Amino acid sequence: MRRRKFLLATSAVLLGTSGRADAQRAGPMPRIGFLTPGILTPTDLAFWHGMRDLGYIEGKTIAIDRRSAEGDFTRLPTLAEELVKLRPDVIVVLFSAAAIAAQQATTTIPIVMVDVSDPLASGLVGNLARPGGNVTGTASQSVGKEVELIRQLLPSATRVAALWNAANAIFQQLMLSEALAAGARLHILVRIGEVRTREELDRAFAALGQERPDAVLILQDLMFNANAARVAELALTQRLPVISGSQVMAEAGIVASYGSDLAVIARRSALYVQKILKGAKPGDLAVELPTKFELVINVKTAKAIGINVPAAVLARADEVIR
Repeated sequence: MRRRKFLLATSAVLLGTSGRADAQRAGPMPRIGFLTPGILTPTDLAFWHGMRDLGYIEGKTIAIDRRSAEGDFTRLPTLAEELVKLRPDVIVVLFSAAAIAAQQATTTIPIVMVDVSDPLASGLVGNLARPGGNVTGTASQSVGKEVELIRQLLPSATRVAALWNAANAIFQQLMLSEALAAGARLHILVRIGEVRTREELDRAFAALGQERPDAVLILQDLMFNANAARVAELALTQRLPVISGSQVMAEAGIVASYGSDLAVIARRSALYVQKILKGAKPGDLAVELPTKFELVINVKTAKAIGINVPAAVLARADEVIR
């Protein structure tokens, strides 16, 4: 599958040995701080692939200080402060929780965000076109489109259960707000369910099996992605159509995913780092929103739970899993 091929193709990114000469600069090697809430993901790899394409190679043209919360979001503020003390030229952050932690730790060191959900609502920037502070980068917004996809797949749907990881409250609450707004617009009642661990997934789907919502919306999160196969198994057992913004989930076996191309977003973020290292101010660099979204339909799963995917939806799918 494309995601697996992507992982294989990018697994050597951090070991790259060639790059364009324009990444070189006189004097000390630029230092990049890198803060992420979880383990290595395709988004991380795509960002570093983008950096390599621009000529930034660890140990040759840049130095990198990495910090990972390893899934424990409460560690992010402390890790952000650690990075600030190292005085990097720029701090790169993955996802909203890491971005907010970094912003709280420094108002002077430039911060480049990768795949942040609604940076305006979270207060990371005051204006998308001209952020004004020390934060800029790329954002992704797709939850409303996921609710719209539910309506397209299931025209008569009126009740949707939205599962979110309350341990990642900042990021997830923004997506919840978007899901509720889209539900109200489409006359769909969205009920919220908290899931923090793999064990809670089992209990949540057992309860959903009793409640029988028309569909289940899984908000994008590292915890859900790490347990994508289990989510797909539980959904199939309960015969529940599950939708997400994560392609990983669709490839694991849920009915469909619709979201921004995170690999493209991550690679674009590398350009922000380059501009800042060359002297640009983050406050002058407009935040980039996604322009490309990918629709993946798992027809095999849909048939297994008795859903006939409309021809119009299949026609515009970027990938169909049969």
